[in-house]
Amino acid sequence: MFENLSHLALQQYWWVIISLLAGFLVFLMFVQGGQTLIFSLGKTSMEKTILVNALGRKWEFTFTTLVTFGGAFFASFPLFYATSFGGAYWVWMAILFCFILQAIAYEFRSKPNNFLGSKTYEVFMLINGILATILIGTAVGTFFNGGNFVVNDMYLSRWANNWYGLEAVANFHNVALGIAIFALSRILAIHYFQKNIDDNIILERSKPMLIINTGIFLITFLYWLIELLLMDGFAYDPDTMIVSMESYKYLHNFMEMPVNTILFLGGVVMVLYAIIRSIIVEFENAIWFSGIGTVLVVFSIFILAGFNNTCFYPSAFDIQSSLHIQNASSSHYTLTAMSYVSLFIPFVLGYIIYAWRAINNKKIDKVEMGDDSHIY
Repeated sequence: MFENLSHLALQQYWWVIISLLAGFLVFLMFVQGGQTLIFSLGKTSMEKTILVNALGRKWEFTFTTLVTFGGAFFASFPLFYATSFGGAYWVWMAILFCFILQAIAYEFRSKPNNFLGSKTYEVFMLINGILATILIGTAVGTFFNGGNFVVNDMYLSRWANNWYGLEAVANFHNVALGIAIFALSRILAIHYFQKNIDDNIILERSKPMLIINTGIFLITFLYWLIELLLMDGFAYDPDTMIVSMESYKYLHNFMEMPVNTILFLGGVVMVLYAIIRSIIVEFENAIWFSGIGTVLVVFSIFILAGFNNTCFYPSAFDIQSSLHIQNASSSHYTLTAMSYVSLFIPFVLGYIIYAWRAINNKKIDKVEMGDDSHIY
């Protein structure tokens, strides 16, 4: 089946999978967003414990999806993995360090004889929540603004300055996307709390935070989107592989890929609907609308970056070193073998849905926190 597909078709297939994983990853980062709200929504030790344990039921989903996303990128587009993870390593090391702090925090926060105290680990969660979301968003921003790398004729890459990726934070367009994802993760977290926490005081405190973070999200995301539509993009000729600058490239992508544009607009509408309705009246199912909307928006943004003869990882140092799905992918044989493995994805998703429902079969409350032998 897959072996009969062209190399380009397989490359496109795997970019779709990468895009879908990215969408799920951003959705699951409600865990990081919730960690930044522990001190805002929880004023007592019990309230903080409720919040931490609501998130603790899901934090491993986020970590596993991040690892899967990185692994899929490594196997399907190894030149990008080698260039970005090997060159811009300070950014990725910072992200990795953030997730190490998160794992330590959930493991040791409620351990007996905890000499550091629970607040120390709550601060670890706060650090992870802030830096992980902003840094991942900033890293994704380089898919449009590029990095300072060069790739030679032997497909060996090197970084062209001594900042090794940290220069990405000097571009506000990158950072704006990071801030937008940070605010969105907090919105998703509040929707998750509304669905899974039975505590009126915490839920009452969440509404003002929802309004504030909605404002931050709309301002930063609209700035990022408008700037994206007006900027020049990196296009390549599929026959010669020559890269050139194209005015309004991403605006052209929106117009030339109408299905993707419909998915993007549909996702935006779903997120806004969930936010507005949950502000006006109690809406327990807001997380599903905002969550699915988030997956659709992020998916369409990645398609925007990789399809329609677009370089998904431009080089700001040497334009001809820019990476796209045709020059950065694995061989036809490797992509074919991986494609057969990808047929197990629906079964994995089915298990995740089953586990999600089993874990959240009842809302978390003070009584459960007092009776539960295992709490985070």
